[in-house]
Amino acid sequence: MNLITGTLEGNQKGFAFLRPDNKDINDIFIPPADMNGAMHGDRVIVRPMKVTGEVKSPEGKVIRIIKRANEYVIGTFQKSRHFGFVVPDDKKIAFDIFIPIEEANGAKNNDKVNVKITEWPEKHKKPEGKIVEIIGDIEDTKTHIEAVLLNKKVRQVFPEDVIKEAVRVSAEGIHEQEYKRRTDIRELPLITIDGEDAKDLDDAVYAEKISDNEYKLGVHIADVTHYVKEDRKLDKEALKRATSIYISDRVIPMLPKELSNGVCSLNPNEDKLALSVEMTINGKGNVVDYKIFESIIKSHYRMTYSDVTDILEGNDDSLTEKYREITPMLKVMEELSLILRKKREVRGAIDFDFSETKIITDETGKAIDVIRYDRGVSNKIIEEFMLVCNETVAEHYYWLNMPFVYRIHEDPDEEKMYVFKTLIHNLGYSLKGVNNEVHPRELQQLLLKIKGKKEESIISNMMLRSLRKAVYSSSGTEHFGLAAQYYCHFTSPIRRYPDLQIHRIIKGQLNGKFSEEDYRRLAERVAAVAEQSSTMERIADEIERDVDKIKIAEYMSDKIGNEYEGVISGVTSFGVFVELENSVEGLVHISHMVDDFYIFSEEKRELYGQTGGKIFRIGDRVKIKLENVSIAKAEIDFAFIDAFSENE
Repeated sequence: MNLITGTLEGNQKGFAFLRPDNKDINDIFIPPADMNGAMHGDRVIVRPMKVTGEVKSPEGKVIRIIKRANEYVIGTFQKSRHFGFVVPDDKKIAFDIFIPIEEANGAKNNDKVNVKITEWPEKHKKPEGKIVEIIGDIEDTKTHIEAVLLNKKVRQVFPEDVIKEAVRVSAEGIHEQEYKRRTDIRELPLITIDGEDAKDLDDAVYAEKISDNEYKLGVHIADVTHYVKEDRKLDKEALKRATSIYISDRVIPMLPKELSNGVCSLNPNEDKLALSVEMTINGKGNVVDYKIFESIIKSHYRMTYSDVTDILEGNDDSLTEKYREITPMLKVMEELSLILRKKREVRGAIDFDFSETKIITDETGKAIDVIRYDRGVSNKIIEEFMLVCNETVAEHYYWLNMPFVYRIHEDPDEEKMYVFKTLIHNLGYSLKGVNNEVHPRELQQLLLKIKGKKEESIISNMMLRSLRKAVYSSSGTEHFGLAAQYYCHFTSPIRRYPDLQIHRIIKGQLNGKFSEEDYRRLAERVAAVAEQSSTMERIADEIERDVDKIKIAEYMSDKIGNEYEGVISGVTSFGVFVELENSVEGLVHISHMVDDFYIFSEEKRELYGQTGGKIFRIGDRVKIKLENVSIAKAEIDFAFIDAFSENE
């Protein structure tokens, strides 16, 4: 019948695009008049329309709504004498929601609220609803963070029966039979290296140099599956969440704290169950031998990134003395990590080594500082060890031809890569490649060229946005960014569900528990786990990004009128984005650029003055003043004081 099923991606102007379930079909444009009451996120059936003339996208008409996505909507209540309406936070929802005054339930003007839709939109009628929850006042930062979490339907509280199961399994301890059947390596001086605040420690490491040209590396991961059994309440809840969410003032964990911070966490001087990968690695970084096995381990030291970095880079005498028993091993770890890193560089893996943003909060959760921080040598050690371990596990199970959850990263979109090439050309750089296809080695070489230069952060971020997002998949295709043929996530089962699923597969295979029927069932499960985990990871990333923007706006809110120097990080038709030294980014709207009439060049991504000839390009250094901050919109507005280019 020429009908297409999919999900609507809305726009605040009223139109939408259908994202078809069949990925071989292009997106379909739905004009406002043909939405037929559908809203952003709804699952719908669309009939393609015959169109004449040039169109950028095929058009269609919604003929049936299969499933509504927005039974509840988060937004700001606007009250009048006889009625009110809610302006949705999600800009992709094109309608304000009408609220009869008797359904306001005590909400005041400008309250952030949760509204239940009682009547869906029709052709000439907005949706209608009733307020079921008052989240808080829009002047309160916590209100906006809570609204983000509610809007994304985050499961913040564990159900009572899940907590009870967590308490019960965590109290069981380690049975004697586990000591008998597992490899006991408690005497090995394993250590954990994590952030100061981390409580969910799921990986311990050990390394030694066994000859002039060989190293032994052990990566030992908490055996969470021993406590979280498939399809029990804990497991079902964990799959719904699929990932822990890390925001500036708290963690929303995948597993209850009884497990994530307790029995599963590799806390020092405690016997723990683990899945271990021991690798023999030669001087070129190649894994020449390995074994994967179930183990009993004991972490001997709970190290932090800062302490290990200070020992290896800062030559801190007091720390070196305190940890004298393991300092030689730390130096071997650094040596081995450099070999592994060199191997990845040779094959062309992209390493985004730019600094990250850290938001500092006080005891009340208020943002008091925003800083950049660089990965130290200790962070890079753990990163390299986890990467080589994940590759080893993925390749092993690929060749066993077992159902598995891989981490894949597809080649970049050619159109996005064309735009990126144009942008960097304007900054004096180029990329080799035919028809906008590019090898990851070319991108890696570009990162090396810009290292330490003023445009490093700008180009790195542009490159990151030009690449596709890595996802989970049941098919083992290669990982573009890592230039790796096989890759998976095995090393963090406390905070990621794919790792948990992989552990189950490994344990089943090691113990010979899979029948042919199990393989068929497992193939279906890993596909579902991959899809759910990719979806929830994307949502977690959006939440973390949105909350960071709110907290950064909070930090800047009392600095109106302050002057700064920054670098232009983006140029659009509506203005110029400027990034400060501490990574805070704000917009100089084109309406504030009143000294000339500015024209936007999409190809060059620059604004140039029609009369004065002044040009604003990505990478230019500028002086700005903080004009306005909206915590509610998580927006920061700058105005130019003066603009200058270092090249002028």
